[in-house]
Amino acid sequence: MHYLVRRSSAVVWTVCLFVVSLLSSPIPGLAAEQGSLHGTVTDPLGAIVPGAKVELLDGTTVVKTTTTDGAGNYAFDVPQNARYRVRAVAPTFQSTTSDSLYITKSTKAELDVTLATQTLTQQVSVTASATPTPIAQIGASVTVLTADDYRQYTEVQDPLRQIAGLQVTQTGQLGGTTALSIRGGNTDANKVLIDDVPVNDIGGAVEFANFATTGIQRIEVLREPNSALYGSDALAGVVSMTTARGTTKLPLFTYAGDGGNFSTYHQEATASGVVRQFDYYGAFGRLDSRNNLPNDSFHNATYVGNFGWDPNPANDIRFTVRHLSVSAGQPNAILLFGIPDDAAQKAQNTYYSGAWNNQATSKWHNEIRYGGLRLNSQFDDFAPTGIPDAFGNYLGAPITISGGNGYSVTGQAIFQFAGTTYPSQFLTATNRDFVYAQTDYRFNPHIVALGGFKYEAERGSTQSPGSPANTISRGNYSYTLQISGDIRNRFYYNVGSGIENNGLFGLAGTPRASVAYYLVRPSARSWFSGTKLHASFGKGIKEPNVFQQGSSLFNILSEVPNGRELIAQFHVGQIGPENSRTYDGGVDQELWNGRARLGLTYFHNEFTNGIEFVPQSGLAELGVPHNLLPAVEFGAYVNSEAFRAMGLEFEAEYKISSRLFARGGYTYSDAVVQRSFSSDQGVGESFNPAFNFGNIPIGAFSPLVGARPFRVAPHSGYFGLNYTRSKFYSSLTGTLVGRRDDSDFLSDPNFGPTMLLPNRNLDGSYERLDLSGGYQVTSRVTAYANIQNLLSEHYVQAFGFPALPFTFRSGIKVTFGGESWGLK
Repeated sequence: MHYLVRRSSAVVWTVCLFVVSLLSSPIPGLAAEQGSLHGTVTDPLGAIVPGAKVELLDGTTVVKTTTTDGAGNYAFDVPQNARYRVRAVAPTFQSTTSDSLYITKSTKAELDVTLATQTLTQQVSVTASATPTPIAQIGASVTVLTADDYRQYTEVQDPLRQIAGLQVTQTGQLGGTTALSIRGGNTDANKVLIDDVPVNDIGGAVEFANFATTGIQRIEVLREPNSALYGSDALAGVVSMTTARGTTKLPLFTYAGDGGNFSTYHQEATASGVVRQFDYYGAFGRLDSRNNLPNDSFHNATYVGNFGWDPNPANDIRFTVRHLSVSAGQPNAILLFGIPDDAAQKAQNTYYSGAWNNQATSKWHNEIRYGGLRLNSQFDDFAPTGIPDAFGNYLGAPITISGGNGYSVTGQAIFQFAGTTYPSQFLTATNRDFVYAQTDYRFNPHIVALGGFKYEAERGSTQSPGSPANTISRGNYSYTLQISGDIRNRFYYNVGSGIENNGLFGLAGTPRASVAYYLVRPSARSWFSGTKLHASFGKGIKEPNVFQQGSSLFNILSEVPNGRELIAQFHVGQIGPENSRTYDGGVDQELWNGRARLGLTYFHNEFTNGIEFVPQSGLAELGVPHNLLPAVEFGAYVNSEAFRAMGLEFEAEYKISSRLFARGGYTYSDAVVQRSFSSDQGVGESFNPAFNFGNIPIGAFSPLVGARPFRVAPHSGYFGLNYTRSKFYSSLTGTLVGRRDDSDFLSDPNFGPTMLLPNRNLDGSYERLDLSGGYQVTSRVTAYANIQNLLSEHYVQAFGFPALPFTFRSGIKVTFGGESWGLK
């Protein structure tokens, strides 16, 4: 009853905000006798730009032209009902064109423009502060990529490799489980959004292998926790993706089709446009490949929709949807077993949202959003493929395994354990619905206050072979307060906090703050300018997933005869949230009249109360009776891990000429495990007698205290070189990753450690070069090609899982419609 009252209160609060905002909005018929469009032109730091040339555009036609006054303001009378854009340009700035806005002859509208500079400082971020803010005014570490930055790629994971502080790890080839680590954080510690809809499973996990670039217009990455705005799971960072919108007065149709080696085929079709107050965008993409391993075929079909309606300039109503259908063979770690598994994975996922944005006054903005997701996953292991032994297990083939650290072992490992009934099936399902309300008010040009509320209902279940379904249901509440602004367009700040009331662990506070200060303002007339100091601090939280909650070590020990004594002896608590506390600081420097930018940032992250896995064998060592062990075949979980990750990020970009742009970066990460239940209790620590007389401790299931977290590279980097000229474009990118700690997670036929390799530097370093380009054959037809792993390097991102060698695709893209139906 209490739960229902609280949820009803949330709905009432949201409806009241909607009604008050709607009543405050201008009524189209009474707003003005003559329609008009006005606004202010500013530079990336928010300073006004007088004397800027401003053009009113109807499609591609210039309707009117004016110049901003001494206060940077412009104004146009609207000649007819139409969808208009504004284009502004001024000396030392690049031309900037706004989004379109439908205006009638009887309404007034306001549209401010931030001019672009030579570098990327004119880009606008929403993720850092929940309000559109130029990156130049943000003290947090944020990067924005547009569709042109990744048009050669079919998967979202690939452009993420071109951002400092990020490391993407894929277990194998196309379709292999793919995870993202930000600044050394765990791979389930990042909030991931599509059109402001969280795509994380309960507990934070995101399968990046499932996300195609189909319909993705923009990717924004915040490299620090932001649970203040986004609640649980924003423990290390935030990734936000935005779907494209229709922009042309006539329907625009595109089709791209290409093929390559390994029976790889890719197709993508889009339809978009605007009709008076309505805009629409739809896309469908499909990718198929058999990869180059047995039982490793991959299929991804993605549908995307984005539909908007602007009843008047003060209101925007929008619906977005993304549905994906994915299937992939699962050969397992073939380099460790020498035999592919007969398994497969399927997923059917849907993400949707409906949002209403209201500009009640020129200073007051409101947003109400309803959204949700439906995740359904199925893993099938159809039959054992290993070699039977006398104990009912199935072994891999005799094989020699060599690590990047120079160690090697020869023998057989247990591939499939006894006791499993085939075919075996594992099912997971997650449903989430949420409502979010935000109001922000600009007191003056220098101060903005924001308040937000979110309620989400989560339902999740897992179904293991021979076990009853494990189901959970949570109702979570989030509250946000934030103030941001500037002092004299030189010092910028953002201060706020969130309060998370989670259905499992209760209340948690998540403060954050960031500041930026310009020692030297940017200038296009000086070779040395734009010296920006920045710093930030934040705390984040992450909730446990369904399996962790259902397999809590506390709950398991509570049910055994001597459980209370064991709980007290090993200081085991109830499963709860993971926590982070981070701070960073650095300097950005512009050079050569603003054509180049260098950035250096120090970061320090503390991750505590991490949820750690305790295997079944470890539970036996702790004193769990042997007759209860079959019920905990998949182990247990406990909040016991802590680790630190600190380091440096270096970024550089240089606009060499109007056609050539270069960028690159390097990340040094010093990560170390500070506390671990497994290490403290001697669980999971093994010794292979073949190495140094058995004196090298090995973390079989998780890293040991004093070691690095698995698969986090101390050294990583990237570079990119883009060239564009008339009808031709090309791009050369590189990803560089150093050696990483890992485990092979193997047991020999006697359940011993003789197949384990030392963790240190187990994963070898690798370099991957990608080359792509395109040529516009006609105004409607473009031919393109893409090569990945240009040097055909043999490498692994996760130990035992070989990555793809040299791959290529080539095809054509056809465009029809848009601003003109004519063929040229």
